[in-house]
Amino acid sequence: MQITIRAYTPQDIQQMAEIWNAVVERGDAFPQLETLDAHTAAAFFGEQSFAGVAESAGRLLGLYILHPNNIGRCGHLANASYAVSADARGQGMGEKLVLHSMETARSLGFRVLQFNAVVAANAAAIHLYRKLGFTQLGTVPGGFLDKSGCYQDIILFYHAL
Repeated sequence: MQITIRAYTPQDIQQMAEIWNAVVERGDAFPQLETLDAHTAAAFFGEQSFAGVAESAGRLLGLYILHPNNIGRCGHLANASYAVSADARGQGMGEKLVLHSMETARSLGFRVLQFNAVVAANAAAIHLYRKLGFTQLGTVPGGFLDKSGCYQDIILFYHAL
């Protein structure tokens, strides 16, 4: 399967919203409570420093967003979020997206990629970040309220670019 990772276009918004919303609705990884409609998705993805999509044969398999983690004197720190369609999980798509986001962040002048809230139960993400050389900064006990109403620990990671 040939996979291309590229900047999103307005024609991608509907598929992007579907992939993003599936993660939000699961309630186990993203902090957002509200899903995106066509209007809010266009605004949300458009305000990022970069929004990329993974595509194969005209179908989106995943996406990521990249933006500053903070402002001013901390504006050189990037933050990213990743979403992979359910039928593309377990095929290395997350790794491709993370590596692409690291290259993109570097090209945009960011010096560090930092993740603020990786849910401790997200074993696949944690395994991937460790595999790619991310450093764990620490754990925030009960930092994430999952969909079932349970508080889960979150882990902070970073990688110098």
